[in-house]
Amino acid sequence: MPFANHSKLAGALALSLGLALGACGGMPTNKSLYSVNQPVVERNNYTFDVQSSQSGLSIADQQRLDGWFEALELGYGDRVSIDDPLASDAVLEAVSQLAGRHGVLLSDEAPVTSGASQPGYARVIVTRSKAHVPGCPNWSATSDMNYNNGTSPNYGCATNSNLAAMIANPEDLIEGQKGTGETVIMSSSKAIETYRDAAPTGAGGLSENATGGN
Repeated sequence: MPFANHSKLAGALALSLGLALGACGGMPTNKSLYSVNQPVVERNNYTFDVQSSQSGLSIADQQRLDGWFEALELGYGDRVSIDDPLASDAVLEAVSQLAGRHGVLLSDEAPVTSGASQPGYARVIVTRSKAHVPGCPNWSATSDMNYNNGTSPNYGCATNSNLAAMIANPEDLIEGQKGTGETVIMSSSKAIETYRDAAPTGAGGLSENATGGN
């Protein structure tokens, strides 16, 4: 019987030691307040070949291209570009008008795509970006002990995941929009221009009622 009691005690000690070691292995290691879970932006290129000529696009090609834009649900945040060996202005104008119906302007530079279009054809490219935060949620550090005073690996997952899901143009996470400053300048100088352009109060002379009396 004493042997059995020693066996139970040794088993309990081994279990306690294993739980303690397991808890230590799950401690946070990030000692800063910087979130390691950051949005990642991925780009996908979709291509559509249309017959290219100096006279532009045929009615059939315009209908096909417009139907493709509809199927892709082309909208804000997408980039449309053209890879046209003929560099036809008429084709550029036709594609620009079709993309403009969806509120998208043509991009000046076309990305490199796999394969090549057939001779006499131009390639219309839609570049679409998507943002997500890989590895979230991250509950790898489940220990209550935090000897490193580290930040939880799940820190920032909720905020950055919501940001990646809600942002209209994921490209803004890489490089923000560049403003011209014209709106700010016009707003700030409007009051000054009004003051400067106003005629002096005494430019019209004195009215009869303003003459001095006895």
